[in-house]
Amino acid sequence: MAIAQAARTGSLAAILAMALGAGEKLTPEQRIWLTRELTAEFATAKRELPRAKKALAIDTSGKIDEEAWTDALTEYGPAARAGDLVQITKIDYEDKRLVFQINGGFKGGRKWYERIQVTGGTGVRTVPIRQVSAQPAGTSIALVFPNGVPALEAKEVKQYLAPLFDFEQRSATEQYVKSLPEPFQAAIHEKRAVEGMDQDMVLLALGRPDHKVRETIDGIEVEDWVYGKPPGKIIFVRFQRRKVIEIRERYAGLGGSVMPPLEPK
Repeated sequence: MAIAQAARTGSLAAILAMALGAGEKLTPEQRIWLTRELTAEFATAKRELPRAKKALAIDTSGKIDEEAWTDALTEYGPAARAGDLVQITKIDYEDKRLVFQINGGFKGGRKWYERIQVTGGTGVRTVPIRQVSAQPAGTSIALVFPNGVPALEAKEVKQYLAPLFDFEQRSATEQYVKSLPEPFQAAIHEKRAVEGMDQDMVLLALGRPDHKVRETIDGIEVEDWVYGKPPGKIIFVRFQRRKVIEIRERYAGLGGSVMPPLEPK
């Protein structure tokens, strides 16, 4: 009855909230897929986003606490302005909230060394030791579910965040992906890594890894990015000089025991 009423009012967010509110809770496997599909995702800010030490809340109907947002903006300034390209850099899962770290969170954005300047003496112009980009600062956004976080897909999360972010206007990302060779484009769209990718391509394809391990083998330094946790499928992506040289898949059981590799398709 309530869902039908929401449908008549045309509130998509309300329909989603009611339909999912009575469903199953988010499973560990779904968390993994949400993390992979949304971490490193770019979007365009639709409104000014304040920097804030405490995550700024938005509920499933798109409502925010305007007073809290204004106070944060007054105290810490903007993390991004309308039209800025921002990036989801981390997702934290709580009982009733999904907390999205934007541009590295409150401590993200520009680094301390990007503000240092050096001078060559009297009459010599002072310059930064590193060229500073126009990258926005960071903040955190909490998507609140009063009845607990339900089973969700990435596209549904994007609909809930639509009052703040436009995930379709990703011109910088799209142009970058379109500039890549066709096999890499296909792999990124299919959410898989292939040999020859660099680390930026792997981030777009798989998101942030669960672990990173560096080691030296026969005098050559390699770095492994590990995706997944036992029990379940574990993906190992090995880099040498920031390029993928090997991808391995294993199934890990309880206790971390690793089963033989998957047979190639």
